[in-house]
Amino acid sequence: MGMKQKKSELPRKPRAPRHATPLANEIRIIGGQWKRTKLAVADRPGLRPTPDRVRETLFNWLGQDLTGWRCIDVFAGTGVLGFEAASRGAKEVQLVELDTALVAQLKRTQIQLKANATQVVRGDGVVTLKQMDPASMDVIFIDPPFDSVLFEPALAAAGRVVAADGFIYLEAPVLWSDESLKDMGLMVHRHLKAGAVHAHVLKRAVTLPLATSL
Repeated sequence: MGMKQKKSELPRKPRAPRHATPLANEIRIIGGQWKRTKLAVADRPGLRPTPDRVRETLFNWLGQDLTGWRCIDVFAGTGVLGFEAASRGAKEVQLVELDTALVAQLKRTQIQLKANATQVVRGDGVVTLKQMDPASMDVIFIDPPFDSVLFEPALAAAGRVVAADGFIYLEAPVLWSDESLKDMGLMVHRHLKAGAVHAHVLKRAVTLPLATSL
């Protein structure tokens, strides 16, 4: 008969971490009424959810309370940027996505959150912007696949749609400078580099009146 193992020698169960890290196929809303709510991330080519650190910085720049704001995410993907805005009180959030599977996932998330201020639209983000009224959006989120050619046409269309005191969030693999944005009437308001991501908040460029000679 074997020796009885002492209680202190029994193997201990590993403790669960105090704050569980989301799985690779999940992303978490980080602020507002749905803070810590996990969203599913579909396995789709080119899908690259905005990292937590970047989103936290972005909404520190924009402000935590977006009550009454009108927002559009023109390459919605997981929808996390738009749902973050709705979580913080935005009154209108359009989520535009072309991929059918991602649109279905966005609609499931919309139902899960009871996100009545959001509207999921299947369509082309650039075309949608071109069809919108001038100066009709307070925030425009632009985060297309990094290997796409959608950046310039999306920015050109967004420059017309963003309100005079509104913001455009641009996520890109390279820095967009004031020089590269000037033909679109935009300028860099804030910039952050996190790994391979360049996160920008853009505003309409300020045009100074020409000096007149006396």
